[in-house]
Amino acid sequence: MGATCSTESTAGRHESTTPAVGVEEEFILVDPTSWLPSTDNVAVAETASTLGLDLQLELSRCQVETNSPVCHGIDELRTHLIDMRRLAAKAAELNGCRLLAVGAPLSGPSRFEISDSPRYRRMGERFGALAAEQSICGCHIHVGVADQVQAVQVCNHVRIWLPALLALSANSRVHQGVDTDFASWRAIQWSRWPVAGPPPYFETTGDFDTAVAKMVDCGVMLDKRMAYWDIRPSCHLPTVEIRVCDVQPTAEDAALLATLGRALVATALRAIDRGIEAPNISLESLRLATWVSAKEGVLGASIDPITSQRISATEL
Repeated sequence: MGATCSTESTAGRHESTTPAVGVEEEFILVDPTSWLPSTDNVAVAETASTLGLDLQLELSRCQVETNSPVCHGIDELRTHLIDMRRLAAKAAELNGCRLLAVGAPLSGPSRFEISDSPRYRRMGERFGALAAEQSICGCHIHVGVADQVQAVQVCNHVRIWLPALLALSANSRVHQGVDTDFASWRAIQWSRWPVAGPPPYFETTGDFDTAVAKMVDCGVMLDKRMAYWDIRPSCHLPTVEIRVCDVQPTAEDAALLATLGRALVATALRAIDRGIEAPNISLESLRLATWVSAKEGVLGASIDPITSQRISATEL
């Protein structure tokens, strides 16, 4: 997802670069009568394959994930998101369950069966109840960059907007049949992982690599793929991955978030080209603002990460 497309600005007579974009969406499988989570993700993925869709298994056996191709326009992305949702929903229905686009299970047990893969089994063995209780769904936005050096600097610029993106995307208020009083209960559950939430400010790519290597060495991560920060350089693609958002109820909502994510990255790239440094907001301020966004959502209060002042989410 590292390719870019260029357009010529007739007003400024300079080349502007619009990054490529892609989206990963996680979904919960549920029984159509009880709405309890269904543990048929292997069968649903196999059926999806016959329909021409490559569905990925997630940590919990009641979850699947779609991955869009690299897209150079939002209309193109929206079309892919709709098609993938349609095929995934059909595969679920053919296996007696339904596809639910919500950030956390509406009902069901506190712990879930873990998908049968070597990596997921290792996670279950290492992290115990934390892994077994992990059945939450996000919308992950990949935006193309040149390389990891650029990705680290882009993350520094975009990280201050993570609370706003979370407030806009919150879609997991109800969990296990209870109103949690949090707009995004997914974000609260996700924050229990040792490397989750907003990332630190990294001066260089070397600083990023060193921090990740230390956490692997001390055992809080299996490998660098478990650097679960809300925004991060992808460890296998030339992209920045924005991971702060709940999965969205509609493909249109997901396409909107992708539009905003791509715009933030494009703005960061222009700032980097001009030598503008990202504001080094403290991790404590970002964590506070992220928590308030998870609690209040788009209709409540927010914290301005720069000033630490309480404002409305709309104003943010």
